[in-house]
Amino acid sequence: MNPPTPRSAPASVSPRREFLGRLGGGLGSVALAQLLGVDQVLGGDTAPAVGRPTGIPLAHHRPRVRRVIQLFMNGGASQMDLFDYKPELFRRAGEKFDPGAGQHVEAPTSEPGRILKPQFEFRQHGQCGRWVSNLLPHLATCVDDLAFFMAMASRTNVHGPASYLMNTGFLLPGFPSFGSWVSYALGRLTDNLPTFVVLPDTRGLPYNQRGNFSSGFLAVQHQGTVINMGGPTPIADLRPPDSARFITPAASRDGLALLQQFNRTHLGENPGDSRLDARIQAYELAARMQLSAPEVLDLQGETEATRNLYGLNAPVTEDFGRRCLLARRLVERGVRFVQVWSGAGGPTNNWDNHANIGKELPPMCAATDQPIAALLKDLQARGLLEDTLVLWNTEFGRMPFSQSGEGRDHNGGTFVGWMAGAGVRGGVAYGESDPWSWKAGHNVTTNYDFHATVLHLLGLDHGRLIFRHNGADRRLTDVHGEVVREVLA
Repeated sequence: MNPPTPRSAPASVSPRREFLGRLGGGLGSVALAQLLGVDQVLGGDTAPAVGRPTGIPLAHHRPRVRRVIQLFMNGGASQMDLFDYKPELFRRAGEKFDPGAGQHVEAPTSEPGRILKPQFEFRQHGQCGRWVSNLLPHLATCVDDLAFFMAMASRTNVHGPASYLMNTGFLLPGFPSFGSWVSYALGRLTDNLPTFVVLPDTRGLPYNQRGNFSSGFLAVQHQGTVINMGGPTPIADLRPPDSARFITPAASRDGLALLQQFNRTHLGENPGDSRLDARIQAYELAARMQLSAPEVLDLQGETEATRNLYGLNAPVTEDFGRRCLLARRLVERGVRFVQVWSGAGGPTNNWDNHANIGKELPPMCAATDQPIAALLKDLQARGLLEDTLVLWNTEFGRMPFSQSGEGRDHNGGTFVGWMAGAGVRGGVAYGESDPWSWKAGHNVTTNYDFHATVLHLLGLDHGRLIFRHNGADRRLTDVHGEVVREVLA
């Protein structure tokens, strides 16, 4: 596929000459343009041209999904303590871990300990009989709507590379994120909000910081727009600060006039450079967001029943519940891809439970269980689940043996993910790990397979979604990936 060509405006109307007059948002929108990732458009960078891809239709086949909400459990959620019930761990608890056949056993950050059984009760739920830990009582009521990937496997057990792999398809930084590929391929559903929005944990950004939602070598307009719900201003620089009294209407007009002069000069010197159009688009979106963003972020209009459903009135669930509710409001208003993160980077406040699984895992589950179940039920009640896909992911799993007595080390050998919503066959489980949940057994799912399946539901053939960069045809799925049709309705 050739690089995308820039969009051209009608000859009678020049957006480059008229956009400042339409903008009307003051210098706050200029600052927001930086947040939206267009800081290199006027520079000498080598970013490709903007716009949708040429050479392929809007979708390769009829899509089942229009919007995606991805819930990412940062740190490596323990599969055998949540979804992957293994009686063998209970029977052999305290024994030396020996998978047999002379297989070498090692852990990435510690010496392998004794077999550590789950400290939580498991029960079967729903008509499908899915085993779920009692740490997730609310989500357990939704299992008939979920399609589980029970034997996912990662190429690494290190947080940074594994998080990149699950979010960009590559172990190294510099590649476009999942949401950026979707934005690039399908474009926006609304003119008033970004196409790809990220809601990080209020305690901090995840491992890799913003690299997990970067646009990489795609046009910067496709990177994730971060909304920090824990800060006094969730969207930075949307409006001038109260202290900036010098930003008067007259000063704004003068500043925008100067910017227009610079843009005209740049256009005259670089007539074939379409990146200026990307910056203009960002300015215009910034101006529209000054009107639309405050409304979408204001949850006061939600009913008390809805607030209670998401747990907004309980300290434990208020933070993640607020962001799940905001995710629903965003897709309801036309945002195509929303990521909601649970867990900050670092040794604590996430799913990276090295020290004591019995003490560290329950708080993470308690904070997310009710809001996630609420999101699924709310989307269903509003008819949004008919064309919205909800994903639950983590970068890898945990070991079946102990670390430091009561903790679990990283395990790229097997972990669990699930999806629900449009085009998904609920109540199924694809794949199976070995008897100890140490390694994926059969019907293994890689991150490439998972991405290929989601793209398929969006109407995209992952093998044909290509961007030419530095002489190579790049894909989200690299040269791998198969659609897992067993989970499709």
